[in-house]
Amino acid sequence: MMALVSASIACASIATTAAAAVVVSGTRLVFPSQEREMTLKVTNDGRLPSLVQTWIDTGTENDSPDKIDVPFTLTPTMFRVEPGKGQTLRIIYTNEPLPTDKESLFWINVLDVPPKPAAEDERNRLQVAFRTRIKMMYRPQGLPGKAEEAPALLKWHIARDPEANQYVLKTVNPSPYVVSLGSVQLKMGGKTFDAGMGYVLPGASQKFPITGLESAPAADATVEFSSIDDWGGNKNAQVPVAIDPRH
Repeated sequence: MMALVSASIACASIATTAAAAVVVSGTRLVFPSQEREMTLKVTNDGRLPSLVQTWIDTGTENDSPDKIDVPFTLTPTMFRVEPGKGQTLRIIYTNEPLPTDKESLFWINVLDVPPKPAAEDERNRLQVAFRTRIKMMYRPQGLPGKAEEAPALLKWHIARDPEANQYVLKTVNPSPYVVSLGSVQLKMGGKTFDAGMGYVLPGASQKFPITGLESAPAADATVEFSSIDDWGGNKNAQVPVAIDPRH
């Protein structure tokens, strides 16, 4: 089935107007440590049946599912879903040890493969497999603070990345929660510079390359970011940013 994964990646850059028929019920899943099992619903909103493959990875999105080792069982791993119908996925924790002082991040993959076109349509139709990938946070019980408070704890500064030869926003996450960022922007001198999106792991740092910033950062620089909560909601914040004296 790795061939299906490869096909989805290769075709994604070709079919820019197509859309996935199989839809996942959420954009993320929080797995509390006191639970042994969680469920996730997928639905076929298209007009044709789809073959679906599912698996969980640790962030290495191009690895073959059969080579990935995670402490969870996801079932069913492969199934057919008819138009207008759905399927409930079961995610079961296998009790292998995970950190108890911070969240662990995994990714749930749902690969949607449409049926082969009829012979008369085959020459004029491009077969595209779509993969949906959502975060799953394993959350130990009793972590200090709250997940929704974690984005405000991020510490930001601007630095020059010598390897990439450009300015970056660096942030440190002192909380035990994964912080997801839907957008990151640098505001300076009346201008706005895009720095992309991403996430910051607990107790870790992350770099966000600043697009278009070529001159030294000014003292009035601020960071505006959008954080995403457990339910997929967005919250905007604008905070001061420190400037690395070595820039």
